[in-house]
Amino acid sequence: TEDQQAESKAEPKEEKKSSKKTEAKKSSKKPVSKEKKLKEELEEAKDKYLRLYSEFENFRRRTAKERMDMVVTANMELLRELVPVLDDMNRAEKNLAENADPEQLKQGMSLIKQKFESTLEKKGMKPMDTSKGTAFDSELHEAVTQFDAGADLKGKIVDTIETGYTLGEKILRHAKVVTGA
Repeated sequence: TEDQQAESKAEPKEEKKSSKKTEAKKSSKKPVSKEKKLKEELEEAKDKYLRLYSEFENFRRRTAKERMDMVVTANMELLRELVPVLDDMNRAEKNLAENADPEQLKQGMSLIKQKFESTLEKKGMKPMDTSKGTAFDSELHEAVTQFDAGADLKGKIVDTIETGYTLGEKILRHAKVVTGA
């Protein structure tokens, strides 16, 4: 009976040892599988990142190319509209050598200027209003100088040095003006 009691006491110890070994194996398997799983997730995330980065670079290149093509096309349209004006100027220059009548030359230059201005206006460019007595606006005008022009013209435009132009809602060039002090 003592032998049986000793064996029964030994068996639970062995069971405890074997169960501890299985738990150790299980716990050692879990970190390995977790580590492996994390490595796989990391590789997958890296792959997604590289694909997304490549996709973004392709998008950036494509939009830059499209933007350049749009600029070239817009310039081409403008130049196509200006070529007839250039032709008129060449004809005027040729007539200048042949014809000495100043009145005809003046009239021809006036027609060319009108054609040029109408072409630019078709493309959206308009001159700013800088007539005498117009209120000075620092957003649109650049005051070159001031002089005493009386109380009625104080802070208003007295003279225009350079006309300002807008293209749609944007300012191409600010008007240079003389203001009253």
